[in-house]
Amino acid sequence: MKSVIKFFIIALLISFPLSLIGQVKLDLKKKVLTIDKNTKANIKKDVTKDQGQKADQNQGTQDKQGTQDKNGTKSTDVTKTNSDSKSASQEQQSMQAFSKYDFVPGDKVIFFDDFSQDAVGDFPALWTANAAGEINTLNIAPGNWLNLNSTDGNYFYLKKVDFPKNFIIEFDIVPKKEGGRVAAVLILYAEDKFKEMDNDPYPGEGGILISIEKEKWNTSGYKKGESDRIMGSSAVNIVEPEKLNHVIIWVQNRRLRIYQKSAKVLDIPTNIFEGTQFNRFCFRLHRGASCGAYISNMRITDAAPDMRSKLITEGKLVSYGIYFDVNKDIVKPESNGTLKGIADVMNANPDVKVKIVGHTDSDGADDANLDLSKRRSASVKDALVKDFGIDASRLESDGMGETQPVAANDTPANKAINRRVEFLKI
Repeated sequence: MKSVIKFFIIALLISFPLSLIGQVKLDLKKKVLTIDKNTKANIKKDVTKDQGQKADQNQGTQDKQGTQDKNGTKSTDVTKTNSDSKSASQEQQSMQAFSKYDFVPGDKVIFFDDFSQDAVGDFPALWTANAAGEINTLNIAPGNWLNLNSTDGNYFYLKKVDFPKNFIIEFDIVPKKEGGRVAAVLILYAEDKFKEMDNDPYPGEGGILISIEKEKWNTSGYKKGESDRIMGSSAVNIVEPEKLNHVIIWVQNRRLRIYQKSAKVLDIPTNIFEGTQFNRFCFRLHRGASCGAYISNMRITDAAPDMRSKLITEGKLVSYGIYFDVNKDIVKPESNGTLKGIADVMNANPDVKVKIVGHTDSDGADDANLDLSKRRSASVKDALVKDFGIDASRLESDGMGETQPVAANDTPANKAINRRVEFLKI
């Protein structure tokens, strides 16, 4: 009897867990099915949500593609295809491009005038005009400024200028706020017979007209006997009224490029008629369209030098393409072309070491000029190291102040020649 009871108890204990396990399996199976249904539903929701987010992202990308960067310094081109595996941010990062100053002034100053020798209130001695104008000072920028204070007229430099085929002309301009859209029109002339004054608003014998406007840039190439003109236009980096703008115009035979605010704003390969030889220039204001402007620090230099030949073969490169503000030692963005050229030569000649020497004119105290020239040359060295990757051990810097002039410090043009940076092979 005891054995029967014992067997019954053992059987009961064995059968109970088995049934419980079966029930647990059944419950788990139901729960798994429930979870699976919920998961599929959630996945479906997530997929729908993700598709909506991607659609929004794609729309945002298309909106960005349709908006052009007006400052002219960066352009981004993002093309999305079904096979793309990169994210939008990766595409944008890989497609960025930057446009910097690439011009390099020559080692010869053809013309310079900052009106420093003219008295405030007078008309500049080396210029003539058929309209009102006078020398002023401005509270937003140092030095003397020619006030083009008429809405109609021509302002001519009196002397003939022997322009080479490749040259750079640059100047500071502060457009006036009131009036029309045109700050000033720069006209480069080509004439067989030099005229002291020409009332014609267009180049009679041929040339190029560059309209500096508050809304856009316009250019017109002219040729004697030709009714057609070669036109150019751009709305990138327009000049700002009542602010200092530094305009740079690079002419290479028939090609015309304009730079403003650290970027190239216009590049017309054939904006000038074949065979045009410039020999004079003026600023022009148009009746009813002009607001007028203040002009200063006008400089013309010749073609860019062969940097490799000058530095490697001759051992010395004189540069007028390193820019600083008055009495400052910070290298300005306009210096990019020159610095890149120096860096390219040094990268191609890894054993070459260079000494950078700053020079000033004689204006100001001797000690101050010496200190300024040393600080400027040190800044040029820092720029070559930090921005162009040149090993600092290959560069030295020094300053001579006003102690080594290459021209008499008697005219604005000669002073401009003395303000230079020299690169010496050591």
